[in-house]
Amino acid sequence: MAWALLIGAGLLEIVWATALKYTDGFTRLWPSVLGVAGAALSFFLLSISLKTLPMGTAYAVWVGVGALGVALAGIVALGESASPLRLVFLAVILAGIIGLKLVDG
Repeated sequence: MAWALLIGAGLLEIVWATALKYTDGFTRLWPSVLGVAGAALSFFLLSISLKTLPMGTAYAVWVGVGALGVALAGIVALGESASPLRLVFLAVILAGIIGLKLVDG
């Protein structure tokens, strides 16, 4: 259950980070509300997962899922670079996330 909460927290990282792009310096209401709510819920889910998962593993996975997801969202939705080398390094992040899951079960 802790791993599911942790992945959910990481997915919410994608939501709030993407919303942050559209807040226009927190001058636009709904992207700001979505961003702040997403961040708060993400932190909450992370905190629950930390009750049973090792802190270093949980934090690394949380950040990794968020970073990977935001980078992919940028590629898919915003036309950011999808150079082969960039994709290789994103794959390395994914491998790290999977590796941490396998090691810490």
